[in-house]
Amino acid sequence: VEGNPNYRDALQKSFLFFQGQRSGKLPANQKVSWRSNSGLSDGSLDHVDLTGGYYDAGDNVKFNFPMAFTTTMLSWGTLEYGKRMGPQLQEARAAIRWATDYLLKCANSKPGKLYVGVGDPNVDHKCWERPEDMDTVRTVYSVSSSNPGSDVAGETAAALAAASLVFRRVDPKYSRLLLQTARKVMAFAIQYRGAYSDSLGSAVCPFYCSYSGYKDELLWGAAWLFRATNDAYYYNFLKTLGADDQPDIFSWDNKYAGAHVLLSRMALLGKDKNFEQFKQEAESFMCRILPNSPYSTTQYTQGGLMYKLPESNLQYVTSISFLLTTYGKYMKAKKQTFNCGSLFVNYMLGENPIKMSYMVGFGRNFPKRIHHRGSSLPSLAKHPQSIGCDGGFQPYFYSSNPNPNILVGAIVGGPNQNDGFPDDRSDYSHSEPSTYITAALVGPLAYFSH
Repeated sequence: VEGNPNYRDALQKSFLFFQGQRSGKLPANQKVSWRSNSGLSDGSLDHVDLTGGYYDAGDNVKFNFPMAFTTTMLSWGTLEYGKRMGPQLQEARAAIRWATDYLLKCANSKPGKLYVGVGDPNVDHKCWERPEDMDTVRTVYSVSSSNPGSDVAGETAAALAAASLVFRRVDPKYSRLLLQTARKVMAFAIQYRGAYSDSLGSAVCPFYCSYSGYKDELLWGAAWLFRATNDAYYYNFLKTLGADDQPDIFSWDNKYAGAHVLLSRMALLGKDKNFEQFKQEAESFMCRILPNSPYSTTQYTQGGLMYKLPESNLQYVTSISFLLTTYGKYMKAKKQTFNCGSLFVNYMLGENPIKMSYMVGFGRNFPKRIHHRGSSLPSLAKHPQSIGCDGGFQPYFYSSNPNPNILVGAIVGGPNQNDGFPDDRSDYSHSEPSTYITAALVGPLAYFSH
C-alpha cells in the first residue's frame, strides 16, 4: 500500500457513480444533479411496478443478472470492509438498497415469476438518448417454472442474502424480508433447473448471456444463503453439486472463484475442516493469477496490469482484486501466509505508463469521452427539449468534445494490452463504464484507504 493514490477520495467517488446509474424516481438527497427521474412506468406492460434499480452501463436497460452481481459485490465489500468505510458506510448501504428494493419487486410482484429485466436491449442499443427521454418499449422479461433461469435466480438469491447481512443490525425488519425472499428465489433456482439464456434468447444474448452455465450461480447462491442462515440444508446442497470448475477468472458470469473464497472463510476463520476443499480451490485460483507464480495463467501488460480479455478488461481486474484482498485479509487474521500486492488498484488510479486514471473524476487525467448516454448528452436542465432515439448521435455521440456531464466514480473498460487508451466514445469495449466494474472495487478501496 505504498502507492500515492488517495484511496479514500476514490471510495467516495465510486458511490457517486451508482447515483448516476439510478433508474426510477430520484430521492431528495440525490447528489448527481444532472440526472432526473426516468423509467417511471417500468413494469406497467405486465401490470406490476418494476421502477428503480440501475442501468447496467452506458445504456438504458435494466439487466438483472449483472445488477444482482453488482449488489452481491457491494454487499460483500460492505460486510468485509464496512468498518473501514467511515462516513461512506451510509453511502454503501444506500447503493445496495437502491438495488435490493428493485430486486424485491422483481421477486415478489407475481407468484411463480421472477422478473429479470426491463427494456428491449436490441431496440435500446440502436438509440442514443438520455434515460429521462426514453421512448423505446420497456418490455419486461421474466423466468418461471416453464422458462427457468437458475443462473439469474441463483445470483438474485445471493444478492438478497448478502444484503440481508448488511442490514441485519441496522434494519432487522428489512433484513428479514431480504432473507425470506432470498430463500424463496433460491428454492426456485434449485427446483427448476435451466439457463436463462435458453429461456430468453436475444433479450439477454449476446449482452449478458450465461456463458459459464448455471452451476456456479447455484454454488454461489447456496454459499451466500449458508453464510446468512447457517442452515445445513445449503451446505448439503453445495456438496451435491460435485467437483467444480477451476477457473482463472471471476466476473458477473463466472462465480466459482468467488464462491471458493467465500466458503474458504469457514476453513480459515472458523477452522472448519469441512471447508478445506474450498480453501484449496481458492489458493489454486490465486496461483493462476499471481504474476510470479509458476502456475500463473494470467497475462500482464508491460505497465503491470492484469490482462484477461479485450472486452472491458478492468471488470476482471476489479473483481479479482477483490478476491485477492479478501483472501489476504482472511490469511492475515489467522497469521497464515499468502502474498498479494496492490499493484493493479494503483494502476487503475493513474500509476501507469500513460498516467491515466481509469476512474472518471479521479486525479488530473481521466477518460473524458466515455460511452454513456446520460453523461454524453446535455442534462434536462441545460437542454429541456426531448432528444429522440436517433437525436443523440449527431451532434453528441460522434463529437470529439468531452462529455458535458462528468459521471464521477465510473470505471471504464480500461486500456488495451499495450497500456494504450484512445478515449473514444465509440470504442465501447474500452470506454464504457458498468456497475459491476466499480462495485467490485469498493472493497479493495476501503481496505487500502484504511
